[in-house]
Amino acid sequence: MKNIENMQAEITRPEKIKSSQFYADVITGLSAQPKYLNSKYFYDAVGDKLFQDLMNCEEYYPTNCELEIFSENTAGICSAIIGGGDAFDLIELGAGDATKSAYLLAYLLENNADFTYLPIDISDNVISCLNITLPVTLPGIKIKGLNGEYFEMLEKAAAVSNKRKVVMFLGSNIGNMQHDDAVDFCTNMRAHLSKGDMLLIGFDLKKNPKTILAAYNDKEGITPKFNLNLLERINRELGGNFDINKFEHYPTYDPENGACKSYLVSTCDQEVNIGPETITFVKDEYIFMEISQKFSIGQTDEMANSSGFKPIDHFFDSRKWFTDAIWIAE
Repeated sequence: MKNIENMQAEITRPEKIKSSQFYADVITGLSAQPKYLNSKYFYDAVGDKLFQDLMNCEEYYPTNCELEIFSENTAGICSAIIGGGDAFDLIELGAGDATKSAYLLAYLLENNADFTYLPIDISDNVISCLNITLPVTLPGIKIKGLNGEYFEMLEKAAAVSNKRKVVMFLGSNIGNMQHDDAVDFCTNMRAHLSKGDMLLIGFDLKKNPKTILAAYNDKEGITPKFNLNLLERINRELGGNFDINKFEHYPTYDPENGACKSYLVSTCDQEVNIGPETITFVKDEYIFMEISQKFSIGQTDEMANSSGFKPIDHFFDSRKWFTDAIWIAE
């Protein structure tokens, strides 16, 4: 058996790094003008922990809003999911720690719904935890965690059974895409589903700009740490030499188009090596890290209709800052 040192050396060999999708995406993004990084790579074990910390921040409202929806509207949401009582597969994209969906899972189990829970996440750390913890906290649950890209795993989920599919895409993850990309994503989602399948999808709604901006610039400084961790992950996994002290987190929000964006700005002229590649930054040059789009209800319905779904219901928190919409595949 290989010892830990030999295994680590194998993982970080230059040829292995260069062949990874992570490396290819990082080099592509940092070689572009303007520079960008793919937000899906935020979520390694450190990123997962930082995001959990962020969700507990006073300013970060989306999690509490959606938790309120799921805790106060559990019966109504589950009634829609159960439908006529047939067996179904409950698929969650980007499951995280399943805190929100746990309300639904517990209710479904208590009411003897015939379902299998299929959480999908790009983080193998997340899936490993769910596979271990949920059968303990929710006795009797049938669970099959899937680690990988959403649509690849949806194809695997489709192969699990021919049961009706109920897909959950929560936390306003759809807002992490540019508008056209979000419509394309939903259209692709529809292509992976059958007529009558269901999508439960979360949207962060437009509200006071100060409230939104504060959520992405918390006073504890967790959001900057979360963004900067991606640079540290590049250092850890790809042999990079980013000095994170030479980058600053900068968030913006445009109330007209609803786009909240995060950047990392270089504080000086510098060069960064990632494996054999050298990336040059000039002072004040930025890396686009993430968009978190905010929506009106009309925009969410329009997105449903233009991607092959029919919107049939909306559930809101008490302040109407967030909605979880139910769409049916037409």
